Amino acid sequence: MAVKHITSRDNPHYRELLALAEDSRVRRAGGQTLLDGEHLLAEAVQAGMMPRRLIVCAENASTWLERLPAVPVTALPKPLFARLSPVAAPTGMLALIDVPRPAARLADRFIVLLEDIQDPGNLGALLRTAAAAGVEAVHLSKGCAEAWSPKALRGGQGGHFRLRIHEGADLVGVASAFPGEVWAAALRCEHTLYELDLGGPTAFVFGNEGAGLSAAMLGATRPFSIPMAGRVESLNVAAAAAVCLFERLRQTQVTT
Repeated sequence: MAVKHITSRDNPHYRELLALAEDSRVRRAGGQTLLDGEHLLAEAVQAGMMPRRLIVCAENASTWLERLPAVPVTALPKPLFARLSPVAAPTGMLALIDVPRPAARLADRFIVLLEDIQDPGNLGALLRTAAAAGVEAVHLSKGCAEAWSPKALRGGQGGHFRLRIHEGADLVGVASAFPGEVWAAALRCEHTLYELDLGGPTAFVFGNEGAGLSAAMLGATRPFSIPMAGRVESLNVAAAAAVCLFERLRQTQVTT
């Protein structure tokens, strides 16, 4: 394997990696991102992705260097590696990957539409839940947080690699073209989640953590609410999505 040792923060290659770690514009322009930790790397490899480069802390050892001998390696001293890591206690392993390009729209039966979700941790958790519930594709509005940011990837824990993720989507257009029911989680609606028939093609729409869904999005969907026993007005969007997506999974497992 080819190992490149870098010890200076002024090294051009290191500065490129640092820009990729810190700037969403750089990630989007280059179509690349960094995976943090061996778990995410394993999920990517299992999904058929080969990293372009491994970035390791020189003080740490990893079996991945032997498992992927054709992948070039950059070794960094601990202080430089810590600057690249999105966590306070770095794992010692990063992987540079190309962001997957989703295939053209297929005949999906279970999709999620996300409008202006701002928090990357919420977004990552939601994507992880979507993958676990059997969602096939997730469509994100232009106002959503970056799906492939290091923070969202950590929240997703590999769920990204089991979904087709469409960023910058025209959600009203996606909703209009979907062949099944398009349900929007909202407050104080006539129908509740547990009254819905979710056995057919189903799309769920979730909105901004504070503002909810836009009028245009509500007009393109059928609203419902999640019944709650307590006095809390609403759920965190990732929690609300989990309730809804697994209710659909429950209904389809019962009927099949």
